[in-house]
Amino acid sequence: MKFNVPCKSLYAAAAGVSKVISQKNAMSILDNFLLEVSGETLTITGSDMENSLSTRVAISDVEGELRFCVGARRLVDLLKELPAQGITFEVDDTTYQVVISYTGGKYTLVAINGADYPGFRQSDDDGAAPVSFVISGDKLVKGLENTTFAASNDDFHPIMQGVYIDVHDNDITFVATDSHKLVRYIDRRIAPGVTAACVMPMKPCNVLKAVVNKDEDLKVTMTKKNATIESDSITFRCTFLNGRYPDYNKVIPQNYPYTMTIDRASFLNAVRRVGIFVDPGFGLMKFRITPQTIFLKCDDVNLCTTAREQVPCSYDGAELAIGFSSPFLIEILQTLATEQVEVKFADQGRPGLFSPGESEEGVEMLVLLMPINIDGF
Repeated sequence: MKFNVPCKSLYAAAAGVSKVISQKNAMSILDNFLLEVSGETLTITGSDMENSLSTRVAISDVEGELRFCVGARRLVDLLKELPAQGITFEVDDTTYQVVISYTGGKYTLVAINGADYPGFRQSDDDGAAPVSFVISGDKLVKGLENTTFAASNDDFHPIMQGVYIDVHDNDITFVATDSHKLVRYIDRRIAPGVTAACVMPMKPCNVLKAVVNKDEDLKVTMTKKNATIESDSITFRCTFLNGRYPDYNKVIPQNYPYTMTIDRASFLNAVRRVGIFVDPGFGLMKFRITPQTIFLKCDDVNLCTTAREQVPCSYDGAELAIGFSSPFLIEILQTLATEQVEVKFADQGRPGLFSPGESEEGVEMLVLLMPINIDGF
């Protein structure tokens, strides 16, 4: 079996698929890519049993068809270093010796019969009918990019270690929380026409952010326990987290009386500078908010250090002193990528509600951050 393929196209596809492969696998064959040659298409598949990603690459001068496995890490490392030109694969159908050649070089690998590669482990859905809808790659990636930062890494709350995707007839809501912060991202530009919900673990979320072509439409087919996401170039399958996600709408308070508007970049930079001096055990940063200025303050009594800054703002409420975790606040301000940020307050014991100063039509984003108790500024 023989075929030619552009090196950099193959490298881009293989590098994307490699993100699914775990560093330590229970089955050694999962350290490999499954390569399938059919017609003028090469399909590269990687799996960890819970997730599976296949990417298709156009090839030429094809002689024969074959399924074979090659070591993923070695192939990616080789393709990364090869020059941007066409390369030739020759595979012996009997011994599975692979020869990769190009002008000026030749490399030999030993492959494995592709018949031994395990398929995606489909969970039992008790006969429930799947639902399908179409979403653009750009909208899916934006939903994940704006929520994954808030997902939990606490093993005591495994259901929070992912993004909750709530599909309605006329919108899709992405939610993530770690009980200290919560983000809700609603995209009403999408009309799936179906109702479904799932908790997608962080690994498939990060894989999708890395490999999805934002210009392609994706067909999403969901059951209670799995999803298949397909486009012209990829097929991705993943298994959901099992459990009941918290009712996020009940957590978000309504009718907050006070609103602060502030320049995001100025506020973010000030928080970063003052945050250098926080007590690393707590991350506490204190704020005093007045109609025209927000004052920032940090103290580390163990090292006898202090930090003070002030940033202009517009605030329509009574003077307020409140404490927040500076690392969490930095994450929020980095994600809300608009010139202005609006923050709603009630009192120092209730969470702050952060939102972008301007949003795309049909998009609504809200981040809730729990305060830290303080005795005063």
